[in-house]
Amino acid sequence: MVPRPVLRAGLIGLAFALIAQPTPAEPAAPGDASACIERLHTTLLEVMKGAEELGYGGRAELLEPTVNDAYDFSFMARKSVGRHWKTLSEEERDVFLTRFEDLTIANYAGRFTGWSGEAFQTLGEEEGVHDTRLVKTVLVRPDDDDVNLDYRLHKTDAGWRIIDVYMNGTISELAMRRSEYSALLRREGFPSLIEALDKKIGDFSEG
Repeated sequence: MVPRPVLRAGLIGLAFALIAQPTPAEPAAPGDASACIERLHTTLLEVMKGAEELGYGGRAELLEPTVNDAYDFSFMARKSVGRHWKTLSEEERDVFLTRFEDLTIANYAGRFTGWSGEAFQTLGEEEGVHDTRLVKTVLVRPDDDDVNLDYRLHKTDAGWRIIDVYMNGTISELAMRRSEYSALLRREGFPSLIEALDKKIGDFSEG
């Protein structure tokens, strides 16, 4: 049985207004953002169908290049800690970015653990605020309720990259992380935040 999809932070509160300011680049044709999402979904289905044989480590290894190519982790990491980003040293920023990436991959690998006929469908792509695009999709589950997954992307020099995911149209992955991480930094400091992320990664790897 496939657990409910990954995209619930800690998954992979507060209304968060995205303020993406993408690096100027060549204009992209409509549908380019959707292509990014469809590549991700193709890999997710491959992982789901081979989940048992691959095991956690194999799923994570298969997911890593596709996930890293699909997400703008640098942007998301900065936004997920808000104003606290300015207080972190360069070394701390590097450590946090690495953990942020690792947790996203672990989240996928730890939650997509089987396949029961599920399929992803792209419903459409539309212009978003601040030069972003919103790609609307649905995870069709034959034995359960379908799950709407909307991806917000912005344009980078490398192409369209995900900067947020909305589950069922309302639950923002980035907003939840921002709420959790900012509060932990404020209360307990950077070492406690990294410890919390390491624990989540470990929990996913152990099933």
